[in-house]
Amino acid sequence: MDKGKIVKVSGPLVQAEGMKSVRMYDVVRVGEDKLIGEIIRIEGDIVSIQVYEETEGLKVGDPVVGTGLPLVVELGPGLLSNIFDGIQRPLTQLEITGDFIVKGTQMPALDRKIKWQFTPLKKAGDVVGGGDFIGEVQETEILTHKIMVPPGVAGEIIEIKQGSFNVEEEVGRVRRKDGEEEPLYLMQKWPVRMKRPVQEKRPPVEPLVTGQRVIDMLFPVAKGGTACVPGPFGSGKTVILHAIAKWADAQIIVYIGCGERGNEMADVLIEFPELKDPGTGRSLMERTVLIANTSNMPVAAREASVYTGITIAEYFRDMGYSVALMADSTSRWAEALREISGRLEEMPGEEGYPAYLGTTVASFYERAGRSLCLGGREGALSVIGAVSPPGGDLTDPVVQMTLKVVKVYWGLDDTLAYQRHFPAINWLSSYSLYEASVREFFEKNVAQDVPSIRQEALSILEKESELIEIVRLVGMETLSANDRLILDTAKTIREDFLHQLAFDDRDAYTTLKKQYRMLKAIILFHRYASRAIEQGVPVDKISAFPVKEDIVSMRYIPHSKEGAFDLLEQAIKDAFIASDIGNKGL
Repeated sequence: MDKGKIVKVSGPLVQAEGMKSVRMYDVVRVGEDKLIGEIIRIEGDIVSIQVYEETEGLKVGDPVVGTGLPLVVELGPGLLSNIFDGIQRPLTQLEITGDFIVKGTQMPALDRKIKWQFTPLKKAGDVVGGGDFIGEVQETEILTHKIMVPPGVAGEIIEIKQGSFNVEEEVGRVRRKDGEEEPLYLMQKWPVRMKRPVQEKRPPVEPLVTGQRVIDMLFPVAKGGTACVPGPFGSGKTVILHAIAKWADAQIIVYIGCGERGNEMADVLIEFPELKDPGTGRSLMERTVLIANTSNMPVAAREASVYTGITIAEYFRDMGYSVALMADSTSRWAEALREISGRLEEMPGEEGYPAYLGTTVASFYERAGRSLCLGGREGALSVIGAVSPPGGDLTDPVVQMTLKVVKVYWGLDDTLAYQRHFPAINWLSSYSLYEASVREFFEKNVAQDVPSIRQEALSILEKESELIEIVRLVGMETLSANDRLILDTAKTIREDFLHQLAFDDRDAYTTLKKQYRMLKAIILFHRYASRAIEQGVPVDKISAFPVKEDIVSMRYIPHSKEGAFDLLEQAIKDAFIASDIGNKGL
C-alpha cells in the first residue's frame, strides 16, 4: 500500500505527496481518522484527493494511505428496504452512533450477520458464464434476488451448496479454463464508475407507466428511457419523483437524494413503509433502495452517490428486472463538480461549471437503457433526474447539458403550482421523443386511436394559448363560436384530465385504459359539439348540458368498471340527440 502525507487542505480537496504507484480513482484513507477519499488527479508523486467526509481537523503532515482499490459497491441480498449514504454506508445501522456519522466510520454495506436461504439453480458439472443465475434468495416478499456469476467469470461448476449463508460465505466454486478455481458468493463487488457490461442495447418499445395522466398519455417515458424534470423552487419536482417512485410499473426503485433537504428523504422513509405496492399489497420499501446524501452531508460525496445508485440499479437490471432510478437533484451533483473543479484551479466553463460538465452528465444518463443482459435475459433501467436551476432559469448549463442527452422533458411551471394544479407539468413546453417508440404498444394494448386522441388534445391546448392572448387584447366577445368551444374544451382537459389529486385514492393513480377513456370522452364531446355549432347551436347551450357534470366526475370511476365509460360515451351522444341536434345532421 502506498503511503504519503498531506501537503495541502482546501475544503473537500486534499493534496498529498509520496504516492508514487497509485491510479486514478483509487480509494485512499486520509488523516488519523482514516477518512474516505478518492484520487482525482495525479501529478508526479503529488495526488489530489476528493474526501467524502468532513475535512475539518486535517493538517499538513497527516498520513494518507492508499488501498489499491477503486470505489466499489457491494451487490447482493440486503440492498432492498435499506438506506445508504453516498458511499454505501448503511444509515440504519449507523444510527447507533448518533444523529451524525462519526468521521472515519467504516461499516460494510451488507449486513454480515444475516443468513440468507440460498436455493441453487445449477449443479456440479454445469458450465456457466458471467451473468448466469446459479441460485436465488427470497430477499423480500415482493422480490426474488437472483444470485449471478460475476461478469468476467466463466467455467465449470465443481461445487454448489444449499442452505443458509451470509454474503461472505462461499456457496460454490467454478473452475476456469486455465484450471484456476473461483469461489462464488451471494455478494459481488463492482467499481461504481464502470458501467456493468451487457450483450447489447435495444431500442425501448414499452412505456414506463406512472399512473400520472399528463405523463403517460401526453409525454410518456419508455422503459429504459431517460427523462429530466427541471423547474424552480416549489414547482413540485420532488413530488413528481415521489409519485413515480410510488406508482411506476418498475419492479425495483432506486431513489437518490443528492444534495436536497433532509426532510424530503425523511418523507420517503416515513411514507414508503406505509404505502402498498399496487401489484402485491406489500410495503413499497420491499422493492426500494434509498441513497441519501442530503444538503448537510459532505459535498464531494454527492458525486459518489449518483454512481453508487446507478451501479445498484444496473445490478438489478442484470437480473432481468425493470428498474427505475430517480436522482433528486442532479443540479446539486453538478454544484459539487463545480466546487471541486474550482479548487483544482481548472479552466472553468459556463457559469463556473467544469468544461467537462456535458460529458459527465452524458456518462451518467447513458447507463440507462433496455438491454439484453449477460445470461441472455432482458432488463430495463430508466433514469429520471430532477434539475433545480437557480431561479428556475432554464438556460442554466446543467439544464441545457441534460436536455442534450435525455429524450423526455417535463417542464415544471411555478404558476401552475401556485394555482394548485398538480402535476405542474407545462403541456406547452414539455415533450417526449419516445412517442413514436411506444406508439405500437399503445395501439396494441390500449386502443388504435390513442395517437390521434393525444394529438387532438395537444392541438386544442396549443390553440387555447393563442386564443387567450386574443382575449386579453380584445375580449371574449370577438371570438367565434368554435374558438369559444376550444377554450371550454381546453379547460376541461386541464381541470378534469391533466389535474390529478394525489391525496385521493381513486385519482392518485390511473391505468392506461382509464386514461384513454377519460381523454376520449372529452374529445368525443368536443367533436359532437363542433358539429352542433356548424348546425347553429349556441355554445352556451352546449356548455350547459348536464352530461358535462359526468365528465367532471369521471376521474372517480373505478378502474375495473370500464363499462361505465361506455355508458358515459352513450350519454354524451344522447345529450346532443335529446337537444334536437340529431335532426340537424348529427
